[in-house]
Amino acid sequence: MWHAGVRVTATTFTFVNKCDHTVWPGVLGKPDIGTTGFELKRGSTRSFDAPPGWSGRFWGRTGCEFDDSGHATCATGDCGSGQVNCNGAGATPPATLAEFTLGEGAPDYYDVSLVDGYNLPMMVDASGGSGSCAATGCGADLNRRCPEELRVDGGDACQSACRAFGKPEFCCSDAFNSPAACAPSMYSQIFKAACPKSYSYAYDDATSTFTCTAADYTVTFCPSSSPR
Repeated sequence: MWHAGVRVTATTFTFVNKCDHTVWPGVLGKPDIGTTGFELKRGSTRSFDAPPGWSGRFWGRTGCEFDDSGHATCATGDCGSGQVNCNGAGATPPATLAEFTLGEGAPDYYDVSLVDGYNLPMMVDASGGSGSCAATGCGADLNRRCPEELRVDGGDACQSACRAFGKPEFCCSDAFNSPAACAPSMYSQIFKAACPKSYSYAYDDATSTFTCTAADYTVTFCPSSSPR
């Protein structure tokens, strides 16, 4: 529904878990959409509505364990809250991120980012909107392709070169803080080759940011296929 050129209805985000294990999605964004984290069992689906202008990110936490007092720790993507809700905390890298900025009478912008590394295959599909509205994400299992020097202990996640080595040329920082100065690295190119629609490093905008107007979105963990 539109009024005077401004969108007045919420955007529905639907989360689908096709992994063979439970995922605990984390939510960081404003304004509040009623949750900052939840449990998503294998094969299950949950939906939340976000108002126009919402901006934030989603990611999947894996291997979360709860002690007798209910305190949680997660093997990947942990937000450090010790709870199912992340309470305003973001993901501890490495984590695959789905990022959204919802338009108010303007297109939504969305992407799937591997800039902070990778822990789970993730796809974003738009429905019911107008514009290009392309699917994006990373359907490949990058943990299997992860170079040894980027691999997290246990092989459950793959670090970015920036986090692994901290060098400005990998982090696009200091003298490399511009698109002209910061080129893809051999490591970001591994990510890009496997997942060509995902952000592989900080200045990977041209092939990694997507737009759609007045759509709903499905975020799928462990999709069975790669981006269309």
